Amino acid sequence: MRLNLQIVAAAGLVLALGLGTTGCKGLSSLSAGSSSQPGGGSGSAAGGGPATASGRGLTVLAEPQAGLARVYSLITSARSSVDLTMYELNDPTAEADLIADAHRGVDVRVILDKHLEGARNQATYSDLRAHHVHVAWAPATVTYHQKTLTVDDKTSAIMTLNMVSSDYAGTRDFAVIDTSRGDVAAIVATFNADFAGRGTRFTPPDGADLVWSPTNSQSVLLAVIKGARHTLAVENEEMDDSTITSALVGAAHRGVDVKIIMTRQSSWDAAFRTLVRAGAHVSTYADSSDVIYIHAKAIVADSGLPDQRVVVGSENFSAASLRHNRELGIVTTQHAVVAAISAVLAADFAGATPQAA
Repeated sequence: MRLNLQIVAAAGLVLALGLGTTGCKGLSSLSAGSSSQPGGGSGSAAGGGPATASGRGLTVLAEPQAGLARVYSLITSARSSVDLTMYELNDPTAEADLIADAHRGVDVRVILDKHLEGARNQATYSDLRAHHVHVAWAPATVTYHQKTLTVDDKTSAIMTLNMVSSDYAGTRDFAVIDTSRGDVAAIVATFNADFAGRGTRFTPPDGADLVWSPTNSQSVLLAVIKGARHTLAVENEEMDDSTITSALVGAAHRGVDVKIIMTRQSSWDAAFRTLVRAGAHVSTYADSSDVIYIHAKAIVADSGLPDQRVVVGSENFSAASLRHNRELGIVTTQHAVVAAISAVLAADFAGATPQAA
């Protein structure tokens, strides 16, 4: 079982999680809870920042401290429909909730990746289908790495996490609950095309601020990195796309304070050395069950400044993820969301071990 995190509440946070709602449309409202377990990349506990934060139409959940209760409550609150696109689904609670929804007349539709995760998803596929959930395989030739839940065509959860219960306790991830009409309509239109088998011939609409692969994700990520003037904080599972690495190097060369937090893997050593030589600060956690695993995919640019932005979603820094897979993320300037993700990344960076050149 992976590390659970100590949560350090930032100034001004309200200690009220409010799990029963499906998104906050009001002005900024933050909340935090706490749990702890020892361990960190340099001997200290990882974690920090709010477990959940809300802005106009968006709520961000930081995992593992927020927990999955909010996501489960979305499923069980459904009145008419549930759409779920998931790279890997192995969560008995979520599966039971989906089945219960179907039994009470909710139109439950699920798309599961077959290209890379077909074997792991097979048992879930069979179980859902046996219980009258409308479940479909994504195209066998395309990796569907997207992780998105939409309820009643009104609320979408855009996630970096796979719904695999054994991963939750010790994996850094984020989920953004989005009630923007434009975003949700675009997500539903794309799901309808994917479920009907037309996804590879369909161009997903951008909505208000969506980031899709293979259409616009690379250009959006590069724009956020290249647009940073003062600070960049980055978490990702992979560092395997030369264009992203070059953009981060360029940011460091122009004086941006670049901080990168990842789980240590030898595959990324060359990129890390290049980044450190350029002046970027790379800190990593061991690939161990004793410490947090960085699975999140997030870039925060110029946090706290007028041009601040954050992009978060399912996109890894790899050619496959940015130019071939089905992926979904979101880019926003909302202060509460940027501040929440920035606080988590700052605490993760402080708990990790600096990478030598």
